[in-house]
Amino acid sequence: MSSASSSSRLTLPGEPPGGRRAMAVWGIGVSVYFVAVIFRTSLGVAGLDAADRFHVNASALSTFSILQLLVYAGMQIPVGLLVDRLGTKKVLTIGVVLFTAGQLGFAFSPSYGMALASRALLGCGDALTFISVLRLGTRWFPARRGPLIAQFAGLAGMAGNLVSTLVLARLLHGVGWTAAFAGSALAGVVVLVLLLLFLQDHPEGCEPEPFPHQGAAYVRRQIAASWREPGTRLGLWVHFTTQFPAMVFLLLWGMPFLVQAQGLSRATAGELLTLVVLSNMVVGLVYGQVIARHHAARLPLALGTVAATATVWAAALAYPADRAPMWLLIVLCTVLGACGPASMIGFDFARPANPAERQGTASGITNMGGFVASMTTLFAIGVLLDATGDNYTVAFSSVFFLQALGISQILRLRGRVARRERERLVASRVETVHVPV
Repeated sequence: MSSASSSSRLTLPGEPPGGRRAMAVWGIGVSVYFVAVIFRTSLGVAGLDAADRFHVNASALSTFSILQLLVYAGMQIPVGLLVDRLGTKKVLTIGVVLFTAGQLGFAFSPSYGMALASRALLGCGDALTFISVLRLGTRWFPARRGPLIAQFAGLAGMAGNLVSTLVLARLLHGVGWTAAFAGSALAGVVVLVLLLLFLQDHPEGCEPEPFPHQGAAYVRRQIAASWREPGTRLGLWVHFTTQFPAMVFLLLWGMPFLVQAQGLSRATAGELLTLVVLSNMVVGLVYGQVIARHHAARLPLALGTVAATATVWAAALAYPADRAPMWLLIVLCTVLGACGPASMIGFDFARPANPAERQGTASGITNMGGFVASMTTLFAIGVLLDATGDNYTVAFSSVFFLQALGISQILRLRGRVARRERERLVASRVETVHVPV
């Protein structure tokens, strides 16, 4: 094989080369997402404190996270369109301003209603971050790096979750509600300055081709074309089925479950939540490497994660005693750590199915999946806890219904996606053969 053909496999014509500068610029975008996740998950360590501060029950407490996720999920397609049209820097700037204002407002909210409004504002800003970071990665790195870039972005989010679990939880119980949340809002100011000074949408010489934007017609065309691709729909259902068990556990209900239902201290419960995050970070690195080397491993990894999560979740809930043993809770939290990396696989189906001008829109559709599932489950658990007198076994069993729905859709779409990917591979080989040398 010639050296020319070998190098063409490394970086295709017109692809960004990556490198240190790409890592530096992309790192600024990732830092924005890192801070957004700290703010997003801050309620997970403050759920019991929020219930006391605002004098609310389980259903009202779950409304905080439901509203935040409702805003987040509802904005994913508009955000994808905005990123495709305006570019990453502008969208991320708006996002930082909104989620920082939301975190600051939450710190000083004197009432439940104002706190809800603050979380909605935070969710709005948070919604602008992840799709922007994925788009930034496709503009600065070659396509073969896509799976690793997506997993590293998810890894940064888990690092933010870790900071929320370890640092913000201690601040909350050390300096109090207002000082902890207001102090954390300063991180938003820092990343805003970095963003404005150093971030670029794409490297020089890799400007995207101009794409006509024609108002409502453009919006309909982008959404319809993305949705017609089976890869986009499969990506959505993979994200839907894999992400939400860990999201629900970390975002709100993990701490109450471990403290109230399992009788653990807050310190021990916090350590188990930290284990979920650490497991996520390790599994994310493994999944990214495996998928980059073996593309066919995507669906087996996703379905295997769902099966493992359902099995261990059922074992913990059905354990024949009042409380599950510590070893089983450790296994549960370790397995939940795989949910985030598995959800990133959804983007590995949507990304190759869509051209560059639709990447943001397709990613937005995919990203809706897990957050719609999380929002639904958060609501179901809150309602069932109130209806059953805090019976966590009944309430947490709602997870299985959404997993069953998601698996049925994945199995329905997988054949079509495999055929389309084979067709694209054959077409790309034909084009390569006809490229003049």
